[in-house]
Amino acid sequence: MEKAKLEYYKAKLLERRTVLTGMVERTENYGREADTELTQDPADKASNAYTKELLFSQSTNDRFILNLIAEALERIEDGTYGLCVYCNREIQPKRLEAVPWARHCITCQDLQERGLLDEEEQ
Repeated sequence: MEKAKLEYYKAKLLERRTVLTGMVERTENYGREADTELTQDPADKASNAYTKELLFSQSTNDRFILNLIAEALERIEDGTYGLCVYCNREIQPKRLEAVPWARHCITCQDLQERGLLDEEEQ
């Protein structure tokens, strides 16, 4: 992949990492604040618990994407970015544009989602 394109994807990844890191931090702060509130009303407690659970699940997903972003940045550094980590074929540019942290080409992603990709064989 050409250097200019790599820099473009690196900038996209860094920008997304910054946004997600901020979201995770805000979610954690909200969770801490909700824990310190002395809500007596059972309905308010239930609402706070639901909101915390929803934010926790979003935070978990954000952390997962942050890990994928870190892996993609490592692949940029070692020169393997843009190649499927399973079959080593080029990942389509449209896919990288939409999901710059993509690890797999479309074919391998489909196999992974169906539970048919055994990455431990690699």
